[in-house]
Formats: sequence, structure tokens, C-alpha cells
Amino acid sequence: MTARLVRALVLMVVLWTAATAVPAPAVAADAIEVESARIEQSASGDGWVLAADFAIPLPGRLEEAVNRGVPLYFVVEFELSRPRWYWWDERAAQASQTYRLSYHALTRQYRIGINNFTQSFGSLAEAMQAMSRLRGWKVFDNDQVKPAEEYDAQVRMRLDVSQLPKPFQVTAITNRDWTLQTEWKRFKFRL
Repeated sequence: MTARLVRALVLMVVLWTAATAVPAPAVAADAIEVESARIEQSASGDGWVLAADFAIPLPGRLEEAVNRGVPLYFVVEFELSRPRWYWWDERAAQASQTYRLSYHALTRQYRIGINNFTQSFGSLAEAMQAMSRLRGWKVFDNDQVKPAEEYDAQVRMRLDVSQLPKPFQVTAITNRDWTLQTEWKRFKFRL
């Protein structure tokens, strides 16, 4: 009786451990990387802007999808927090920006859209190079940070599969080519 009980308990512990284990995120072999990131004072002096460089490899399947007219959405996310020893970190600022990469067969041009601004390029390489260099994006105002405090800043870029057409969303679940994202690039910031 006791041997049966021990085996049942061991089996329950194994099943519980397997059920609560968090799987590691799938990272493609050609993952996006944050090469550099820094925060600078804006030209007007009323806030702070992010300058970041990304290495964005586009796997063959994604390149083929863009060339066939499927727009890809890349999201850049930024967070600024102040660490506190007595409580959770205080989130000082948070921002995100979405890039829309598309190809128009009629004009044979690649386009990158950010909000209401669209820029055209003659080749995919030129469009990817422009998208990989982020400059002048205002991420927070002066009144959101306190002088002489140290903050933790982090930035990342990812392919937003939720904005893809439904058949591609299903493909993205099972295919590593469609899970492009960076790890959070963390760095310190002091006013």
C-alpha cells in the first residue's frame, strides 16, 4: 500500500512539474539583434529620444511573403523603470512604435510606413537598412524622470504576427522563420 502511494505521489509531482514548466521562447537562427541603444536629449529640450541600431535578417520565407504582397509589421518597444528595493520597480515611461514593411508590385517599390509617414525604396535591402536605424523617436518627457535618479531602460524589436492575415498567423505558430524578435537590450540611464 505504501509503495503504491509513493509511486502515485512521485507521478503527481512529475506531472505537476511538467505542466507548470514554462517553455523557452522559440528563437530563430536568424534572430533580430539590438546592436546599440542610447537615450539622448531632444533637439527642443523638452524630452528624451531613443537612438538604436538593429540587425534585422529577413529569412527566405518572410522575404517571399513580402514580395508577394503580404505586409510585415515590426514593433519597437521601449520601457523605462526606476528600481526600488522596497517594492516593485516603478515604471516611468513606456512607448511602442510600429513599422509596416510592404511591397507594391505596380511601382516595384518597397515601402516602410510609420504612423502617417511612408517612405519608398528601390530594393528590400535599402528598406531593411532604413528600418534598422532608429533615430529621434521621443520616448518620454522631462517631467517623467527625476534628477539624480538611476533608471533601467530596455528596448526590443519583434515581428508582430497578430497583424498578419489569419492563414499566416497559423503558420507563425509552428514555423521559426516567423518568430523574429530580440531579447530586451537593457542599459542604465541617469538624468
